Amino acid sequence: MFDDFFIRALFVGIGMALVTGPLGCFVVWRRLSFFGDTLAHSALLGITIAYTMEINIALSVFIISSIVALILLKLEKTTSLPTDALLGLLAHSSLAVGLVVIGLIATIRFDLMGLLFGDILAVNVNDIIIVWFGGALILLVLKLIYKPLFASTVNYELAEAEGMKPEKVKAIFTLLLAAIIAISIKMVGLLLITGMLILPAAIARNISSNPKGMVIYSVIAGLMSVLIGLFSSLEINTPSGPSIITAGLILFVLSLIKIKRSSQLKS
Repeated sequence: MFDDFFIRALFVGIGMALVTGPLGCFVVWRRLSFFGDTLAHSALLGITIAYTMEINIALSVFIISSIVALILLKLEKTTSLPTDALLGLLAHSSLAVGLVVIGLIATIRFDLMGLLFGDILAVNVNDIIIVWFGGALILLVLKLIYKPLFASTVNYELAEAEGMKPEKVKAIFTLLLAAIIAISIKMVGLLLITGMLILPAAIARNISSNPKGMVIYSVIAGLMSVLIGLFSSLEINTPSGPSIITAGLILFVLSLIKIKRSSQLKS
């Protein structure tokens, strides 16, 4: 069954949708969209280090993204700069360092399009194992920290007063974001991974009325984006990663139409 490249792509895409949906809800709730972009930019440095040291790309990206995430948390405490300025600083700095390293390594050639936009059709069985095993681990950790993470999202001070350790939970959540970027980078690339986190959650936000419903709808929206994107990519011969994101965008527009109709009915 795994000899078929399209079946492998479907397995990986479905695994990604199951994880990015719940994580994306917290990204939207906590307004961390730019943070996801920062980690995605830092992934370039992780990829160059992986090629240089001949180690696993997902492991290297996770380590570098985690370091960047922890540096951000530290800088938020030790400087007076606003978070958006720190995010911009880290995003562009890590991207620049990655490009400098690429320039210094003349013997290594990169597939630039694959690096930026991914190639889910090129995944192998090992990638399926990484996505599903790593995704299951991410969801398990998210389930364990769900209550304090949600509480600190709603009211940080109250969660702190209740002894839920919001700072520690926040650090764990940032590491989960680094992990999903690491295991997804080959499939959707540097530029599109944030879209996989935000679009399904944004769609779910438009059509759900409670947090639990939003999580469920985000998974459904992610699955629909993957299926529509992959099948349309196969049918009209378009890049698979961008096709998945485009499918998500179309679903988001449709969810806006539903909101408009609902508001008209209420009025």
